[in-house]
This record gives sequence, C-alpha cells and structure tokens, in this order.
Amino acid sequence: MAVSSLDRVKQAVRMQVWDALAAADAVHDASVHGRIPNFAGAERAAARLSALPAWKRASVVKSVPDKAQLPVRAKALEDGKTVYMAVPKLATLKPFYLLDPASLTIPPAEAAASRAAAAIAPMVEVEALLPLDLIILGSVAVNRAGARIGKGAGYSDLEFALLTEAGLVSPETVIVTTVHALQVTDTPIPTTELDVSVDLIVTPDEAILCPNPHRPAGVDWSVLTAEKIAAIPALIARQGI
Repeated sequence: MAVSSLDRVKQAVRMQVWDALAAADAVHDASVHGRIPNFAGAERAAARLSALPAWKRASVVKSVPDKAQLPVRAKALEDGKTVYMAVPKLATLKPFYLLDPASLTIPPAEAAASRAAAAIAPMVEVEALLPLDLIILGSVAVNRAGARIGKGAGYSDLEFALLTEAGLVSPETVIVTTVHALQVTDTPIPTTELDVSVDLIVTPDEAILCPNPHRPAGVDWSVLTAEKIAAIPALIARQGI
C-alpha cells in the first residue's frame, strides 16, 4: 500500500516525539519507538485526571489497554467505575473486556493490567456496553487543539466510530488522553474526517481543555477494505444490522 503524504507527515511528528522522549529518558520501556509511550509520570497524570469534574461525573469508562493508561484504569476501578477495555486489534466478536469493580477477585491495580484483564474479565459485544461517560485514548503526540496521533494502525479511531454508530457515545461523553508534557507538540498535526480529537489532555503537571474537538459521526465503510472488515468480527456483525 502506498504511503500518503499525510501519513509521512504524521510519522515525522511521531519520530520527533519519540526521539524527544528517548533523549529525556522519559519512558519506562527500553525503546519508545513504535509504541504508545509508557511515560514517566503516568501515575501523576492519572491522579490529576481523577480530580477533575469530568472524572467525578463519570460512572462508565472505556480505556485503551496501553501501559501508559494502566494507572487511569486502576484509579477508575478503585473509584467504583465500570471499565471497558478493548481486546487487541478488536480481533474477537466480543471485542471489549468488562471490568466490574463490584466483582473483582484481585486488587484494582492488578486487574487493570491488560494481561490480568484478559485472564479474569468477561468479553462483551458492542451491543452489551453501557453508554460511555469517559473515553481514555493513548497517544504518541497531541496538540492543544486536541488533534492526536497514535501508533498509526487506526484502531482507536475505528473503535470510536464503531462505538458512536452503536449509540454509546453522546455529546456529553468526554474524550481524554493522558501523556507526558513532551508529547504535547506545537508541530501541526494533519487530520482527516476519520480522526478522533480529544476534549481534554492531561499531563503530570497540567490539564488542557481543547476547543471544538472533532468527532467522526460513525464508521466510514467506504474507506475500509474487505480485508480490514474481515479481520474485525464486530464490523462484520455491524454490517448485518
């Protein structure tokens, strides 16, 4: 598949941020390149997020499974919130793990880890999810307008579109990313109609409210290849509705 100029620009922004994090020794993994950064200070970012009104209002949270957002998932469970976490690559017909704080058999900090969740949490179909109050995204880079870039696979954007089409995302649902300060970039981030932007950026040291974030209306079937649809059973099921 040909790489578009937009993809090249996005990759250049990723490399800029990955290099800056590596130079500052600001991540926990041996290599940050190619990953959602497991950034130093993630626990402080989660604590800062948990003090905000949007968090206090939320009872149902959907989160990415990345290590950087583990403290957010753990805090949500500690605070009695229902947490949904995506199965990697949405590769099963039931593409979300359900972490119910009332039925955990291990401490929240353990249950929030992706491997533990895969072992103890039931998987649920999209239609079984409760409406979402808060969605937590991982990012490689984000700017103060709310435009974000992930690793480049597009699963977060597709997942958001799928949840929106299922009626689980409302105008009141708050979209958040937790990142290191070095991931908040002034470099322009190109976006398309398919890209989800965030309402709120939380770093260990500040919370940034983003003006007029963009939200896709639903799945754009015209851009999905037959191979992509075939690899995601929830998309196949959605086609039949």
